[in-house]
Amino acid sequence: MLTEWASSQRTDGNFSRRDFMRLGIGGLGALTLPDILRLRAEGPSQSRPRAVIMVVLAGGPSHLDMYDPKPQAPSDYRGEFQPIQSNVPGFDICEHMPLQAQIADKLALVRTVQFVEPMQHELEEVYTGFPRSAKRPTMGSIISRFGTSDGNLPPYVSLEYSNGVTSYESPQYAGASHGPLHIAGGEGVHNLGLLNGMSRIRLGDRRGLLQSFDTVRRDLDAYRDVDAYTARAFDIITSPRARDAFDLTQESEQVRARYGLRDDKYTYVGKQPDSVWDSQKFLLARRMVEAGVPIVTLRMGQWDHHGNVIQQVGGISIWHSLRSVLPLLDRSIHTLVTDLHERGLDKEVLVLVWGEFGRTPRISLAGRDHWPDASFALFAGATRTGQVIGETDSRGERPRSRAVTAQNVLGTVYHTLGINFRQKLNDFTGRPMQLLDDGEPISELV
Repeated sequence: MLTEWASSQRTDGNFSRRDFMRLGIGGLGALTLPDILRLRAEGPSQSRPRAVIMVVLAGGPSHLDMYDPKPQAPSDYRGEFQPIQSNVPGFDICEHMPLQAQIADKLALVRTVQFVEPMQHELEEVYTGFPRSAKRPTMGSIISRFGTSDGNLPPYVSLEYSNGVTSYESPQYAGASHGPLHIAGGEGVHNLGLLNGMSRIRLGDRRGLLQSFDTVRRDLDAYRDVDAYTARAFDIITSPRARDAFDLTQESEQVRARYGLRDDKYTYVGKQPDSVWDSQKFLLARRMVEAGVPIVTLRMGQWDHHGNVIQQVGGISIWHSLRSVLPLLDRSIHTLVTDLHERGLDKEVLVLVWGEFGRTPRISLAGRDHWPDASFALFAGATRTGQVIGETDSRGERPRSRAVTAQNVLGTVYHTLGINFRQKLNDFTGRPMQLLDDGEPISELV
């Protein structure tokens, strides 16, 4: 099978995006390696946007308690937090996010994102621009298919902890070869699918990672009939440089300390910090886009702060939880954005942070419920920063000006990477489908 695959590849010795994905499916199973080579990082720098990191705050983050404070609203709306001023006039945010306030000139905040799906935690609208029932390709697969990649790196990497492709990250009719490679964050690669039915091995330290690669190379010795192209692909994947690229201990202690720890913890709906915030995933995302991966997605935290759920588990309030998690989010965003700027990547890499909807402006049992009529999207990097776009009403219930949709947000990402949202793909029935129905980018950002 490997020889058959290799014989169909390009004769110039280079592998395309699709070639690499086919190699992952047919030759190495689920060898989900990020940052396979750092060749892009060693080559000439580029000034045009070429990559995106999307951070998803799944569960419905509270817009009022984070990025759209309403201190003058009635007491049963405004919550317990106070806003603080940033270094951009009008860019006031929650008091528990002071680090972002210091770099607001490097951020762009959209306060008026509205969603279609009102009740369920279906992340399809965040990842595709459409509700789950539409069964549209995820953004990463679109970028994989229509974006640019050097062919030596996976074009779409997900830091989702998953043993398979989730429904919201499905390539659908964009093609299976444009699905994500799933990689866990932290020190090294935690889940590697190896050759020929070998079981998945949990790799928790550098020794385990190196031993696993040695096992792969021993198995490769059995393939004496593979041709030069297939052998070259294997050499890339199992090279010492690839090993080092996955090993976050290659980063300086200072950089690692800035990002935080794999086992940072926060309080979700209970009383004690018992949920993991893997801060190192942000560092791994930066390493991958620096090396040339065009799209990296990661989910962070739990944001479904219903008051009745909090009470059922003996918790205190939504603000008790947010006091715990917002400083971690604040540090992660600040460190990632600052690091990209310090490395000269701010014009090349777009960062997007958002969730599937906001939360009810009116407080219920010391919590907030689902609210699709108002939410936020935070941008950084390859866009026009230092601004707030849109305004909600005095209680944060609905947009007063400049309402945008999830499709406008993703359309902004596509536009930034040079992808025309009006392009069409044939669905499974052969019907041509536009990438987005209303993908006009947010003009203030582009």
